[in-house]
Amino acid sequence: MICQAQPETRHATIGKIIPVLMAGGSGTRLWPLSRNSLPKQFLPLATNRTLYQDTLQRCAPDDVFGPPVVVTNEEYRFFAQRQAREVGIDVTVILEPARRDSAPALLAAVRHVADTYGRETIVLGLASDHVVQDTAAFREAVYLGAKIARLGRIVTFGISPTEPRTSYGYIRRGMELDPGGVYEVASFVEKPDQATAEHYMQAGYLWNSGNLLFPAGVLLEEAERYEPAIAAAVTASVAQAKVDSIGFFRLEPAAFKSAPAKSIDFAVMERTRLAAVVRGTFGWSDVGAWDALHEIGAKDETGNVTIGPVQLLNSSKSYVRSDGPLVTAIGIEGLSVIATHDAVLVMPSSCSQDVKDLVNLLKERNPRLIDEHLTVHRPWGTIEGVCEGERFQVKKIVVEPSGVLSLQKHHHRSEHWIVVNGTAEVTLDDRTFILHENESTYLPIGTVHRLKNPGKIPLELIEVQTGSYLGEDDITR
Repeated sequence: MICQAQPETRHATIGKIIPVLMAGGSGTRLWPLSRNSLPKQFLPLATNRTLYQDTLQRCAPDDVFGPPVVVTNEEYRFFAQRQAREVGIDVTVILEPARRDSAPALLAAVRHVADTYGRETIVLGLASDHVVQDTAAFREAVYLGAKIARLGRIVTFGISPTEPRTSYGYIRRGMELDPGGVYEVASFVEKPDQATAEHYMQAGYLWNSGNLLFPAGVLLEEAERYEPAIAAAVTASVAQAKVDSIGFFRLEPAAFKSAPAKSIDFAVMERTRLAAVVRGTFGWSDVGAWDALHEIGAKDETGNVTIGPVQLLNSSKSYVRSDGPLVTAIGIEGLSVIATHDAVLVMPSSCSQDVKDLVNLLKERNPRLIDEHLTVHRPWGTIEGVCEGERFQVKKIVVEPSGVLSLQKHHHRSEHWIVVNGTAEVTLDDRTFILHENESTYLPIGTVHRLKNPGKIPLELIEVQTGSYLGEDDITR
């Protein structure tokens, strides 16, 4: 259930840490698997659960953590809701009306937490798309950081570097605040070149994970001091927010959109005098590129990481993944090969950071490949393209139990529906009837129709479209 906390819930949460997960990013550096319509946080990249689900489970409600709050956008709202339910965790899902970078999004969630549980509540602000390899060590770092946060500090987590990475920002440590590994932040530094990264590593700098721990009121006060326009916009947006009919917490759009777009690092962390850092040794990665997945993956005796239908011969130090066809390779070394149903990426693993440049080229030539997979997710289920030609296309449709499609009609195409599995309730003009497995129906051009799954298992059907125009915009709801 997604709702405002009741008085007894608030009482039970006093003293607990409230996790806030940021889950609105697009993550196209992991193209072709991560795309705008289904980004990396909602994909199973490191375990058999998604990165988002792994993050939720690291801070699942218990005697330390309270109920999580998730900030995402309209497009990803059902992923956030459904995937949380799949791992048995109730979350509050806050919807940002527009992307304004991390500062407005995080501050809106913190304002909601402060209003719900009190300004003294400790908040754990987490990216939802990071990998943590040692959950116990992560939780110990959080416990240590909470001691310092309760003294009025804004705590970040710095990671002991394993190599001189140029893709991460760094933190220079100041005075020690706790012998367990907590320091003042002397400064934050941007992503360095190779020589500077080597110097930072030798000098004891830490990678900046970007995850934060703080009293809600302290972060809000610092935002008001350094970014009053963002703070005012967020306050107004939360004050006028509404919970919709299916439980999403919707920020008021006009006020939120008036907030300047800025990251929480630039807005607050690089300016506040309250920053502290916990040195983390829990095996962390922001999974920012394909070489990171090779680094954290389970390697065979020749250093290969293979996922899906893959067969290698005389190959080493490569990451090969297929979510579609069988991928085979002979004599490769140090390559990343990623195959989906509609795209294949092949590159030296050292070029992983260049995927963003490739994505920019594809945006001009074939934007669909950047935005969508062949399988498109909808609130009620999925649509997968199977085959298409002149004047016809075939799709596989899966409708989750109780899922309902909109009442609609088409002006240029007719459709045949063939039920493969489950039960379909079909509305066709003024009739409503049931189709079972191996049964079908014909929907002529212009008829008003709707599809519903009244059963307990997913409904699977094949849709055959024929007509002079088959675009998705030929639909009247």
